[in-house]
Amino acid sequence: MATRAFLVTSLLLSCLLQICSGAYFSSLQRTLIVTASPKAGEVLKSGEDKITVTWGLNQSYPAGTDSAYKTVKVKLCYAPISQVDRAWRKTVDQLTKDKTCQHMIVSQPYKASNNSVEWTIEKDVPTATYFIRTYAYDAEGQEVAYGQTTDAHKTTNLFGIEAITGRHASLDIAAICFSAFSVISLFGFFLVEKRKTRVAK
Repeated sequence: MATRAFLVTSLLLSCLLQICSGAYFSSLQRTLIVTASPKAGEVLKSGEDKITVTWGLNQSYPAGTDSAYKTVKVKLCYAPISQVDRAWRKTVDQLTKDKTCQHMIVSQPYKASNNSVEWTIEKDVPTATYFIRTYAYDAEGQEVAYGQTTDAHKTTNLFGIEAITGRHASLDIAAICFSAFSVISLFGFFLVEKRKTRVAK
């Protein structure tokens, strides 16, 4: 009796731990088709450029495949080349710990087709190489499917984003003018002092 109770308790705890730990990326089906406007290798500027993303259910799957899909989230994700030596961007199979897709583009109720959004790249998006991924969620908010603009190895259709440096052309011009003025002033001061020295002699 005690053994049976122990086994039941262990089984319940195991199930609870699996539920709490969330979904694993490797367990998700790639049922969504996702496309984005940036061309492979294109470099966009944060705070200025826009990305258009479209997505929908892959119609090759049988009817009812998306019956559990309630919401979708479209995210900007780091490509492997921009994750090297950056633990804060690390890919982890357990999605609650995964740091691949940190930038939210949009979250909205699920529709099987005719989904599109135009997103202005936010100013705080860092310089890196990216792709787009869309997750489908069930009523409990658990990831149940996905789609992305790149292949399974995340090596194709990648694009770059260049972060804002905080400097503007007008500031650079002003800095150059002040530097030139400083040099000229220093040279003029040197000539005046030299002339004074000659007069004194």
